[in-house]
Amino acid sequence: MNTETGARLEGAPLIRPSTTDHPLYEKVVEACRSVYDPEIPVNIYDLGLVYTIDISDDGAVQIDMTLTAPGCPVAGDMPGWVADAVAPLEGVRQVDVNLVWEPQWGMEMMSDEARLELGFM
Repeated sequence: MNTETGARLEGAPLIRPSTTDHPLYEKVVEACRSVYDPEIPVNIYDLGLVYTIDISDDGAVQIDMTLTAPGCPVAGDMPGWVADAVAPLEGVRQVDVNLVWEPQWGMEMMSDEARLELGFM
């Protein structure tokens, strides 16, 4: 994103890449999988609501996530649920969860497991 104009740079990804090579990454993913949208019987990670997991060398975790819809009744609560799931992990120094709305969530972001669970496959 161009910080001066706020415009997205051409070719810039809509979703920041995650720090998949960090030793804590899989544990953070599993912690995210323990959080469920109360209206959908699938965890938020497999629903595709977790966009980015960024982990610094000193254990600071930043998670960008979205919701199925901006008017979701748990919009104010779910980021806290995610932070509460990740914070107790050994090696995590702090957790910041940001709600983002771009790109907008769509059913194509669900994992195959989530689609199967919800009867879309």
